[in-house]
Amino acid sequence: MNKLILVVLLVASFILAIEAAKGPFNALPESEMQQLFTQFRRKHVKLYGTKQVQDRRYQIFKQNVERARFENYLTERDNMGVTRFSDLTPDEFKSMFLMKSYTPKQARELLSGMRQYPANAKLTMKQVSDAPKEFDWREHNAVTPVKDQGNCGSCWTFSTTGNVEGMYAAKTGKLISLSEQQLVDCDHNCVVWEGEKTCNAGCNGGLMWSSFEHIIKTGGLVTEESYPYEAVDNRCRFNVSNAVVKISNWTFVSSNEDEMAAWLANNGPIAIAINADYLQYYRKGILNPSRCDPEELNHGVLIVGYGEEKAANGKVEKYWIVKNSWSASWGEKGYVRVLRGKGVCGLNAVPSSALI
Repeated sequence: MNKLILVVLLVASFILAIEAAKGPFNALPESEMQQLFTQFRRKHVKLYGTKQVQDRRYQIFKQNVERARFENYLTERDNMGVTRFSDLTPDEFKSMFLMKSYTPKQARELLSGMRQYPANAKLTMKQVSDAPKEFDWREHNAVTPVKDQGNCGSCWTFSTTGNVEGMYAAKTGKLISLSEQQLVDCDHNCVVWEGEKTCNAGCNGGLMWSSFEHIIKTGGLVTEESYPYEAVDNRCRFNVSNAVVKISNWTFVSSNEDEMAAWLANNGPIAIAINADYLQYYRKGILNPSRCDPEELNHGVLIVGYGEEKAANGKVEKYWIVKNSWSASWGEKGYVRVLRGKGVCGLNAVPSSALI
């Protein structure tokens, strides 16, 4: 109890110090909040059925809007705001769109007994130093259009297929949209950690590197067109004779972000796990939250490039270009830019890639 009181006092002191420096944080007037909620319901066609349900969702909406505004206040950015997830509690958002969280240590130890990673996946110091200042695989026809996982915690399948799509395109010049539903239905690959078995589980989450193992064992991936996405767990209908892309191996990529950038520019997009809690509120700009636990990895996404831009304060900020799977209407046309070089939200904890 004493520790809890101490934490509360420290947080209160922190907020008071910020307000002394920036001026007070003021909540939106009720009339403005109600107007925002009306606009939100119209834009996203929100039909709540009863006034009681609508009133509850309005209270949740208010809390989320103020969380987003306060985060903008703390970071002096304009990243956060109203999104299609603004009427969900954080727990509802996690259960519907994210996967079971792992610490980086847990994630790596889950790999006990898996294959050794090839030495040729490593970079030379010269490759790192010669890496371009900016690079974007979208400009090299190696990234498919942004997809939508729907109300299914299958983010790991989109990270996996996006990586394989990009690596295959980078090597062959052919960009093929691959099937996430194949992995949702068929990939139940299991790994063991501390005596407990953890298996890929469709809409209930999975691990990208475990999925690479599954793809190697079962013979490849079929096209999105031949096995379209359904956003639900279903029976496996994979036929290996229809596989169009096979992978030979997979590797972890260095967690050093300069080396990650060089690896990406030399090879292809990188599958990563990230703490996605703040993505519930993200709208635009370079993401660098005030608080984002790098030890809670709960979402699979894909780094497709990197760059830099001058911030409002005149400083140059480096960023990653990250492809999400919540449709092109979310974020920056389906993407989020994340500050590069500080391990923001744990994005450099367990980067991995298939090898073609």
